[in-house]
Amino acid sequence: MTDSTPAPGDAPAGTTSALPELLDRMVGLAEEAGRGDLVTRLAGARTRLTDPRLRIVVVGQLKQGKSQFVNALLNLEVCSVGDDEATAVPTVIGHAAKPVAYLVVGGAAEDRVPVPLDQITAITPATDLAEGREVARLEVDAPGPLLADGLVVVDTPGVGGHGHPYAATTLGMVATADAVLFVSDASQEFTAPEMRFLQQVTELCPTVACLLTKTDLYPQWRAIADADRAHLRTAGIDIPVLPVSSALRIHALRLQDEQLNTEAGFVDLYRYLRGSVVATAQQATRATVANDLRVVSEHLALTYGSELAGLRDPDTARRAVSGLQEAKDHAETMRRRTAQWQQTLADGIGDLAADIDHDLRDRLRAVTREAERAIDDGDPGTDWDRFAEWLADQTAAVVGDNFVWAHERSVWLAQRVAAHFAESGDESLPAIDIADLDGVFDSVAELAALDAQKTGLSQKLLVGMRGSYGGVLMFGLISTMMGMALINPVSVGAGVLLGSKAYRDDKQARIVERRAKAKNAVRAFTDDVSFQVGKESRDRLRVIQRVLRDHFTTVAEQTSRSIAESLSAAQSAASLADSQRTQRAAAVESSLSDVAALRRAADRLESLAVTA
Repeated sequence: MTDSTPAPGDAPAGTTSALPELLDRMVGLAEEAGRGDLVTRLAGARTRLTDPRLRIVVVGQLKQGKSQFVNALLNLEVCSVGDDEATAVPTVIGHAAKPVAYLVVGGAAEDRVPVPLDQITAITPATDLAEGREVARLEVDAPGPLLADGLVVVDTPGVGGHGHPYAATTLGMVATADAVLFVSDASQEFTAPEMRFLQQVTELCPTVACLLTKTDLYPQWRAIADADRAHLRTAGIDIPVLPVSSALRIHALRLQDEQLNTEAGFVDLYRYLRGSVVATAQQATRATVANDLRVVSEHLALTYGSELAGLRDPDTARRAVSGLQEAKDHAETMRRRTAQWQQTLADGIGDLAADIDHDLRDRLRAVTREAERAIDDGDPGTDWDRFAEWLADQTAAVVGDNFVWAHERSVWLAQRVAAHFAESGDESLPAIDIADLDGVFDSVAELAALDAQKTGLSQKLLVGMRGSYGGVLMFGLISTMMGMALINPVSVGAGVLLGSKAYRDDKQARIVERRAKAKNAVRAFTDDVSFQVGKESRDRLRVIQRVLRDHFTTVAEQTSRSIAESLSAAQSAASLADSQRTQRAAAVESSLSDVAALRRAADRLESLAVTA
């Protein structure tokens, strides 16, 4: 059976295939003009263009068939599969001629530890290979047609469930993914936690599909698929639902059966990858590279155009020098002083930090109030483990929503700052990633254990006897005045009634005490989460501020340099002799014509990328 795999390098004629040639020609013009900074920018654009890798992140709740799907998709045994097995650390699978695996450990300074291939399915955060350091991910490189075409597949730990309450690492990977495959099995329709997680995923990554797995096990999978599509429509989420069977896929590969592979749903999956994932990634790449070509062409056109004006007409050169001098002063002010874009960035970061902190606290307070109502409605000692799991899931969802919102606000802030550079024609944005939640809960203490204080039979008897003693004695003394014995049916009945009441009062007092302890434990937990996550948010915002500051400082410096060199070229042109002026004018006009032609070609490619 031939694998009809999508090739990330495929592109319509005249689009991506034309970009390398345009980049090479523009690099030659930038080198001729002595603009090393623009050459560096174009080199980065070429790297983005020639890198065929597409990062596909596979997410979902526990025991939905994510790892088996990854194994079936790649026809490799790289992820642990089984009823008692689960992916414990993120696994990144890429291409290599020979299989090799590394464990990435450490914090800021990551280290790669070789992993024996027979141990890759047994890696956990507590593995001895990490030597007590934090485990970030497992990287496996192996041969395969899909991987050779540039596909990089990431298998993530299950979201939700006891022992896996936080979606932190998963959301961080979603924010940097080219596409996300959300896995849910056909045993039931989407649950509320799944829908909430899908909302977060679709806000972080625009290219998402839902895989309905295990269709070979559940004959009613078509009804489940229809119900899932209805849930998505109700939530306003426009993503496809693709039924697949990993078991049939593995069987089809073993038998080389093309029809069975079609029944497994992987042909439709390949069609989606080729038609949506690859096309979207190529469209974004074309748009980014075309923008770089456009900006560089404007920088070069300013230099060549100013020089050509000076060569053709000395009077025009003098006017151009005057105008360029004013532009240079403006550019120097932008670069060296506290310009408007710097003030916008500083104010925006301050406002964003305050808003994110307030949003997190407000969401956690809502969870705390809901938890306290649940505690008041019952006895926390009877179902504390289930309550702790629910609280962990709610807290993780709240933190995820907060980070998704922070990511959106960071992009919005970058766009506001970029608007100040519209005059220079450069509104390109740096890569913004504030949704990396890896390790955000490392310092958060778990919800404190609650003593259920279950009353044993002997303790119940003692409580009842203490309550009944007074009743028996009081009514017994009264009955003796009427000539009856101290212990008689009346005194015994009174003792039973008062003993029962004492037991009920003691039980209620214990429940009230447990509720108070449970509320204190919830408040301590959410306060710890607020403290730790707030610190992580502030740290990430400082990183965002530095990224934006450095990026736009570079943009301002490129603008300033272009104006300065244009001024110098115009001044030099005015001082050339007549014999040299004609020859230089022809050369500059030729270069300017080439820049204009490349600019028009870049504009056409950019329009194709937008309308594709």
